[in-house]
Amino acid sequence: MNVIITGASKGIGKAIATIFAANGHHLVLCSRNEVALYKVMEELQTRFPSITVKAKAFDLSTNAKQFGNWIVASGIDVDVLVNNAGAFEPGSVNNEPEGLLESQMATNLYSAYHLSRTVLPAMMQTKSGHIFNICSIASLQAYKNGGAYSISKFAMDGFSKNLREEMKEHGIKVTAVYPGAVLTDSWGGFDNSQHRIMEADDVAKMIYAASQLSAGACVEEIIMRPQLGDL
Repeated sequence: MNVIITGASKGIGKAIATIFAANGHHLVLCSRNEVALYKVMEELQTRFPSITVKAKAFDLSTNAKQFGNWIVASGIDVDVLVNNAGAFEPGSVNNEPEGLLESQMATNLYSAYHLSRTVLPAMMQTKSGHIFNICSIASLQAYKNGGAYSISKFAMDGFSKNLREEMKEHGIKVTAVYPGAVLTDSWGGFDNSQHRIMEADDVAKMIYAASQLSAGACVEEIIMRPQLGDL
């Protein structure tokens, strides 16, 4: 399979890329950090020489269509698309900086919307493929200091649900993924020796498992939280 992963240079995106590569699938990776992206590409190509790893740096908050057009122009068949690119900026509706909602929507929703729209026509022709949208527990439950981030993730949930209904008749699966607290760079030097929050590999394993089902089965939602609940 050809697996397209955005936000692939670190965290959940890199973990997803690694598990698909380990199982022999070809990768197309995207991140806005060109140096980190090509480092991951080189690492995975070295570890798994039997697969092909391609990468292209784009800021998907403004260039999602361009990345999609690059995929189409490259003649790459999209078997799995993981819309993982996103960013968290804390704040509250009443006092967060002007423009934060717009930037969070661009990164956390519009990137997935425009990239999906660009590659969907070819997927619809082949009547196959699987789209994973990385939402968040914040898509399901409002919380303090969530602000624009939570609003954007609620919108991502709506996008996923709508896309799932639209794509059923075209043979394309859509899965919304709702992770709670996951140990990524946003947690800085958090001490997770007691496994208080989840690992990125946990999310990757669930996504890979959902991608391996028969054509007649679709995991519509994956909700994951730390055993002791979110912090």
